Amino acid sequence: MAKIASAGNYGPKVRSDCRVTIELTNSDGIQIELISKVEKFFGDHIISLTKSELAFFGIDNAKVKIEDRGALDFVIAARIEAALKKADNTISKSYLPEMKEHCKYKTAKDRLRRSRLYLPGGSPKLMLNAGLHGADAIILDLEDSVHPDEKESARLLVRNALRTIDFKGSERMVRINQLPLGFEDIKEIINENVNVVLIPKCESKQQVIDVNTYIKKFKKGKSPVFLMPIIESAKGVMNAYEIATACDNIIALTLGLEDYTADIGVRRSKSEEECFFAKSMVVNAAKAAGVQAIDTVFSDVGDMDGLYENVKQAKAMGFDGKGCIHPRQIKVVHEAFLPTEEELVRAKQIVDAYKTAKKEGKGVVSLGSKMIDPPVVKQAQHILKMAKLGGMIK
Repeated sequence: MAKIASAGNYGPKVRSDCRVTIELTNSDGIQIELISKVEKFFGDHIISLTKSELAFFGIDNAKVKIEDRGALDFVIAARIEAALKKADNTISKSYLPEMKEHCKYKTAKDRLRRSRLYLPGGSPKLMLNAGLHGADAIILDLEDSVHPDEKESARLLVRNALRTIDFKGSERMVRINQLPLGFEDIKEIINENVNVVLIPKCESKQQVIDVNTYIKKFKKGKSPVFLMPIIESAKGVMNAYEIATACDNIIALTLGLEDYTADIGVRRSKSEEECFFAKSMVVNAAKAAGVQAIDTVFSDVGDMDGLYENVKQAKAMGFDGKGCIHPRQIKVVHEAFLPTEEELVRAKQIVDAYKTAKKEGKGVVSLGSKMIDPPVVKQAQHILKMAKLGGMIK
């Protein structure tokens, strides 16, 4: 009996995507119907790509309909593979596009993470130019932004995006689904130069260990993959420190306040007063564990003044970064994390005093009548680093 399945999106408002419908048949070879405004220019190429992929999977007989809205090769390939695997669940191979050189960069545990831009894992149009926005990190999301019926299709699209798209040096993050579905995400994306895996709705040390164990099972090569657990419940808040210390490749803890406020039975307010305990716990747990603390997203993308004040509050509490759900939030987040003039002057004085003491061979650093401890010097150096990145100093 013929099996029919579709993957992808098509319609007047869809851009940079396509819908592929495949009917596996018993005869008549490969029949391809292409509907595309760019068929005149790229039709032969799209058909050639389709035939090559079907041959790779050993498909000799099929009717294929491609409804294209300007999809690039990596998108078309992902949609064809997803439709095939829906039509025949015995297919296990992966059709991988060429790994581009601009995708092969590494990250560091202590790198700057002021901003992390969330992108829906099923929407290629938002991925293509995401690196131009200048976020410290890009999050390809496979969890909340993807419909349950499209999880596999999005997983393949994210895999191909990691192999293809130039994110201009932004750290490459993927938010997986809750376990056990998240294991399938890991298996698909872990060898595609992903820098950080975000673990959603994390409530225990064991969840982190399970994710890390699965990564080690499938990871090839020596380049590290870091972890960022997301605390989104009352239980997660109470277990924040044990979560932060579960593995040595954890680089940060972050918060999801929409789920947290729902869990404790309150409505999230603009002031976030009801979240003060959770924020304090996460910051304290992160700092005690020696990792970064990253604040939640600010959901009103039209309120730039509110965002600025929210980030200033987060900075004052000890957070090192903020989640973003729209590119226009990135610049505001970066500006809000910059030091004030007063902080900058003080930091320069502390670092200068440290350099002088070191040059003179003194074991004690002092500024005026006050002794300067090593952690204070470290914080001052961080302030100067932020100021340099923000163009405040050379």
